[in-house]
Amino acid sequence: MEFLTENKLPVGKVVKDAVDWLTTNGSGFFDAIAAVLDAVIGAILAVIQFPPPLLTVALVALLAWWLRRSIGLAVFVVLGLLFIINQGYWKETTETLALVVASAFVSMALGVPLGIVSARRPWLNTAMRPVLDLMQTIPTFVYLIPALILFGLGMVPGLIATVIFALPAPIRLTQLGIASTPTALIEAADSFGATPMQRLLKVEIPWAMPQILAGLTQTIMLSLSMVVIAALVGANGLGVPVVRALNTVNVGMGFTAGLAIVLLAIILDRLCRADEGKGR
Repeated sequence: MEFLTENKLPVGKVVKDAVDWLTTNGSGFFDAIAAVLDAVIGAILAVIQFPPPLLTVALVALLAWWLRRSIGLAVFVVLGLLFIINQGYWKETTETLALVVASAFVSMALGVPLGIVSARRPWLNTAMRPVLDLMQTIPTFVYLIPALILFGLGMVPGLIATVIFALPAPIRLTQLGIASTPTALIEAADSFGATPMQRLLKVEIPWAMPQILAGLTQTIMLSLSMVVIAALVGANGLGVPVVRALNTVNVGMGFTAGLAIVLLAIILDRLCRADEGKGR
């Protein structure tokens, strides 16, 4: 027993040395990434905050009705967003929404192509599976520390941590959707002389679209679950009042901010989920 404890494998030292090397030799690269991501988040936030809040509420309600043809959902959207405005959390809600939109965009931009490739290459899917398991199970603070060192305080390390946490969902669900395409459909496309790209765009992706949209919904929900964690590294949004309430033991503030997060999650889930009961 003493032999094992006295001869530790230098896992922590190796990781620390790797992060130190990246900090010393790649600071310019990471600063450039941080600047680009910060600009993307800022642009999304500017678009969301530009209209007056009541106009934004009306536009989101119209979008909900147009997508779902549901008066009930439109009314729920209006009441939920008006409640957030009434509680004084509109600015924080838009900041959280900007972070979620940016995280979902990055996660889907990386996850969908990786899911397609892993569906075409079973060996890659096998190799990626333990990595994806690690990304979903490792405590968030473990990779939040190097993200904080490399990218500094603010929205960017929160975005990076959110993407790491949410990325496995679109990869797995896209891979599942593409791999489950019926052989008969693929053979029919091949018999008509479709190229691999045509088969992907006109057969496999349309078939996998419900799974891809489910991956988007999961990504949004996972991103919202990281709101409070992101606030600990300087990200603005609804996580800030939750952390403040935790520090001051303010039950009312914590519950109200948490309810705003829940309302935002329900609205985004209803807007982005695939049509239920719609057959292929």
